[in-house]
Amino acid sequence: MENLLSLSFDYLSSFDGVKIRKGLRQLEGLLAQICLSRATTAAERRRSMAIDGVAKSSPKDLASLSEDPAFREFFKLQEGFEWNVAIRLISCLERLLGKGSNGQNDLLLVSTLDLLRGVLLIHPPSRSLFAREIYMNLLLDLLDPSSCPAVQSSAVLTLVTALLEQPSITRCFENLDGLLTVTSLFKNRGTSREVKLKLVEFLYFYLMPEIPYAGRDGATPHGGLHRSPSKASRLGSGGRERSEGVEGTRTTNEKQSLLGRYLNNVEDLVEDLKETAPFGTSFG
Repeated sequence: MENLLSLSFDYLSSFDGVKIRKGLRQLEGLLAQICLSRATTAAERRRSMAIDGVAKSSPKDLASLSEDPAFREFFKLQEGFEWNVAIRLISCLERLLGKGSNGQNDLLLVSTLDLLRGVLLIHPPSRSLFAREIYMNLLLDLLDPSSCPAVQSSAVLTLVTALLEQPSITRCFENLDGLLTVTSLFKNRGTSREVKLKLVEFLYFYLMPEIPYAGRDGATPHGGLHRSPSKASRLGSGGRERSEGVEGTRTTNEKQSLLGRYLNNVEDLVEDLKETAPFGTSFG
């Protein structure tokens, strides 16, 4: 597995779009082997062929995935910097973003974001990378009005994945004026309808009660990554000083107040969230 990762990382570090695409496909193939299972018996293969004409793979059961040797090896490798896939994909995003917007580059950006989301879901501790302002700013830069709609939509979904069960990263997002970035894109007349729908979904997600991710040791992993003290003065623009510190959670009412600085009728969103519970969350 190390050899395949090493080869993929070499391709991702290139400035050649063809090599970057090859590196992304190799990583996608590796994750597919880990997360998908093929029909194991002759009867299952015949049934699959009869239905679809090809022998298709199906997702592995989540309960069994954690016991899979390949998954366990991959997860263990992600704990160190050398083989961490997320950091390589983030570095690739930085290079692609520096090349400007064009058709082929936008496709590579979307593919990289799609793969990054998968890695963040498979290895939740990698989300702690976005507690670093430089990486959170990268996601926010992708939400610029000049980005193509496909990149904007994929960046919104990646932002959701990065913030999932990570209150400390949500605080970083707020402190970097992430709410201003999201609401400005939503209110921009040039923003496509599809992107606006994604942004509304993000706002529903943001307003949900916060539940920290519990790692294998029962603690929330942060990897020693914290906000720079030089940014403390920006608390007034995206948040307020809190007695429990940057890693503390906020209630829905507190986040409603923050979002209300940039968007009208936030109370309607909260009421709709409480009534419909779109994410299966119960409000006390």
